[in-house]
Amino acid sequence: MLNVQRLIFNSPAVLSCQALRLCLGQAPSRDVWIYFERFLDSARNDRVIGVFGVELHMAGIVIKPRARILHGHDWVFTTEVLKVFGNPADGDVISLKDGKDRLIGSAIYNSKSQIVARRFSRRRQDLDLDFFRRRIAQASEYRDWRKVDPSLRRVVWSESDGLPGVIIDRYGDHFVLQTLTLAMDTRKDLIATALVDLFGVVVIVERNDAPVRMAEGLELRRGVLRGTPSQIAIEIEGVKLEVDLLHGQKTGLYLDQRHNYGVVARYAPDRRVLDCFANQGAFALACARAGATDVTGVEESSENIATAKRNAARNELKAHWIQQDVFQFLRAAEKAGTEYDLIVLDPPSFTRTKRGLRDALRGYRELHMRAFKLLSKDGLLATFSCSHHVSDLAFSGTISGALVEVRRSARRVLRFEQAPDHPVLPTIPETEYFKGFLLEMMRGR
Repeated sequence: MLNVQRLIFNSPAVLSCQALRLCLGQAPSRDVWIYFERFLDSARNDRVIGVFGVELHMAGIVIKPRARILHGHDWVFTTEVLKVFGNPADGDVISLKDGKDRLIGSAIYNSKSQIVARRFSRRRQDLDLDFFRRRIAQASEYRDWRKVDPSLRRVVWSESDGLPGVIIDRYGDHFVLQTLTLAMDTRKDLIATALVDLFGVVVIVERNDAPVRMAEGLELRRGVLRGTPSQIAIEIEGVKLEVDLLHGQKTGLYLDQRHNYGVVARYAPDRRVLDCFANQGAFALACARAGATDVTGVEESSENIATAKRNAARNELKAHWIQQDVFQFLRAAEKAGTEYDLIVLDPPSFTRTKRGLRDALRGYRELHMRAFKLLSKDGLLATFSCSHHVSDLAFSGTISGALVEVRRSARRVLRFEQAPDHPVLPTIPETEYFKGFLLEMMRGR
């Protein structure tokens, strides 16, 4: 970082002292280089005009030759660090260099995390208010271009928008902020200020209760950063839904499914519908509104069941709500010989780590086997996974294995993609987590 100022002082000594205070706010460290040029201004009573520069040599990391960041990724793992220089503190902005001392970007640093550095710029860049305003504005403009509803959208999606660990969802004039990395968490007040600067007087809720924060050494918390929250109700596909920003799932609602509620509901008329992992009832109520003959929602959480019932009453729609573990319900339904024409499987993530992948796939297999057994001869299954570590190939393979196990055949009608306000970067696979299929059972097979 090079900071050059031109000031007028009465003496070189004053120049030296004030220059340091102005640029550093403290005494210089070993990593500061100061230079002065002095000359006399005869027109101003021989006062000394000083032009000085201060170059701050940012602490940083030298990356090993085969590190993934050299191939387009933005993360540096502890195993990819060749050396650390300048003694950076956790939460600092650092420079990233290759083995030939070439700058490859600026990153946030946390020695307590396996991901020791996360790049946010390919040049020297600090995390100041102007930076946050610029990045959030760019993210919002992109979603405008993709024609995402400006009052109900994910405004910022972490690395996909150049703000690693930052998630911002918008519900009208209420914004929900998650800061999942240490550096961003220590600057959340700057982020909140940037939101107010860009969008005016808004309410900003902090939902930093995601367990992933513990990997960064952060505690879990939730609260209000700006304004006073009010009761929120939104409308999706003609269905009005209550949203609890402080206690609801994720940031209040599954915004990544917003478009899919209507897509699935188009297949619901005159069908018996089962919504598994119903959460607050969005799929179930969208299908009921579309003309389903019978709708059942199964959800383990008593709070979500209560919300789903309120949402049904708000929309004057009928549905049966069952508070029970979905796997237990499906086993009992199979024994009872119950049949459905459309089943929705929208479970929470079955694993957040690679170590849990095998158990996750086992769970998906059982879930699909039991669902296939309950479907009518030409029934439909809308199935989703929000587990990043479960790839498209693995998810498809699990579904195929379940079909073979129950001796049924199906056609794929649709593939569900990640919503446009959750953009995917090909060089960062972790930005993609959402996948789904609509399958149609085949008669006589």
